[in-house]
Amino acid sequence: MKQKNKLKKGTFMGNVLVVMFSQVLVKLLGLIYRIYLTNRKGFGDEGNALNAGYQIYALLLLLSSIGIPSAVAKLVSEKVTLGDYKGAQKIFKVSLFTVGCAGLIGSLILFFGSGFIANQLLHISATQYTLMAVSPSVFLVAISSVIRGYFNGRNTMKPTAHSQSLEQVLKTVFTIVFVEIAAAVTSTNTVAMAVAANLATTFSVISSFIYIYIYFKTRKKFMDDEMQSQTEYIEETKKSILKKVLRVAIPLSLTSIIISLNRTIDTITVPNSLMKIMSEDVATRIYGIFIGKVDTLAGLPLSLNIAFSVALIPEIASLKASKEMNLIKDRISLSFVLTILIAFPCAFGLSVFAAPILNLIFPNARDGAEILSAYSFIVIFTMLVQTLNATLQGLGNMRTPVYSLIIGLIIKTILNIILVPNPTFGIYGAIIASIVCYAVVVIFDIVVLKRMVNLNIDFIKCFIKPLLASLIMSGVSYLIYKGLLFIIPARLSTIIALCAAVLVYAISVVVFKILSKEEYLALPKGEKIYNLVSKFTRKFKI
Repeated sequence: MKQKNKLKKGTFMGNVLVVMFSQVLVKLLGLIYRIYLTNRKGFGDEGNALNAGYQIYALLLLLSSIGIPSAVAKLVSEKVTLGDYKGAQKIFKVSLFTVGCAGLIGSLILFFGSGFIANQLLHISATQYTLMAVSPSVFLVAISSVIRGYFNGRNTMKPTAHSQSLEQVLKTVFTIVFVEIAAAVTSTNTVAMAVAANLATTFSVISSFIYIYIYFKTRKKFMDDEMQSQTEYIEETKKSILKKVLRVAIPLSLTSIIISLNRTIDTITVPNSLMKIMSEDVATRIYGIFIGKVDTLAGLPLSLNIAFSVALIPEIASLKASKEMNLIKDRISLSFVLTILIAFPCAFGLSVFAAPILNLIFPNARDGAEILSAYSFIVIFTMLVQTLNATLQGLGNMRTPVYSLIIGLIIKTILNIILVPNPTFGIYGAIIASIVCYAVVVIFDIVVLKRMVNLNIDFIKCFIKPLLASLIMSGVSYLIYKGLLFIIPARLSTIIALCAAVLVYAISVVVFKILSKEEYLALPKGEKIYNLVSKFTRKFKI
């Protein structure tokens, strides 16, 4: 019974909250070490540019896992819902072996092919050593992700959340320690410090793998008991299971690969295109700002929303297996609305407070406010893509996310090639290309989803009201910021104004009555939240 409690299933929004907290922690800690690296003498924007090879690592990681972790979550969820624990376990074992082999190949390619990638693809020779340093992580992350997918499929998100949090905590600590050692030994050599930063990633991944493996072993007895208690079981060959996994995994993988390719295309095209209109040093520095600060900050809000994509796939797959279509519509509707409510204020806040935020976080490297202000609006579209793709995949529609992203990728590539080398646009050409790319994907996905589940999207509720609330938030908080500048330091003014923005936005959401009673009650502690909202609306007669 004790073991059973440890595997107790969570509610949908409870799982979302667990993953969301973990992702926020991961992103905040990631920001801490990014702040440290960017402000560290001898590293800065040039050091960030040397980490361009990280996108190649991310792409190889996706290729090696072939989308199997997400497929495991979906297929295991369906099996567990039907009480087929032996089938769920066999899916896990076949997937683990497949990913283990592919991950090993990925690590070897990254290590032995680092010279070719650095010199022929990235045209930044020093990235060869950073790629070699991070190469073992491909194998270990691939194996860990299958174990995480297995527990996600069992509607238990804590192993994923805890292992990812541990990895990021150690990555932050190791990065600072390793970089300082490299700086002391090499007299702040930028290449050596970049290699040390990537070694920190590898050591943190090793630690996370050890944790998730131990977690699995301690729960194995209960899972074995589950299988022994199962009386009926249809035997499947490993070959048939692998085909089933790949039938789900390949489209899922293509979706992730295409998303990764979006950034890889920037890595390959943007620096080279910028060098056509400016010197190599200036182009490298601007690209370093783009990937080191702007992309990092714009990626922070995604940590709040990625929880939906992690929880939605197994949740909707489980509901579909039990044929609960009304609950599926409720989950989709709630996830869509909450995604919008998170995305709009984050985008507007980053845009309006771009300069103050950079001054707050990167006081020794504050350049890039205009770039961040423009790029911030991609947050809206990337968040929606996360939620919509997870919804479609949970419903079993694996092709639409692939097709829509391919179309977006083609558009982005063409726009990058045309706009970035144009002196009128420069780096802003890449921003325009990215926003157009994801906007097209969002429209494509929504059209298909509405046809599949007859989902009605209230345009005023989902877009107009959140937009108005975000505009009010931005205007009020920026006026507060400007007023505070006369009496307190700028960085403190920024912190207070951002806190005020959260409060103003929350009040605006209540005033505009964006969420219904049912949607409030679906949230963790929803009854308490709804009672608080009700008291507020009655008191102020809203």
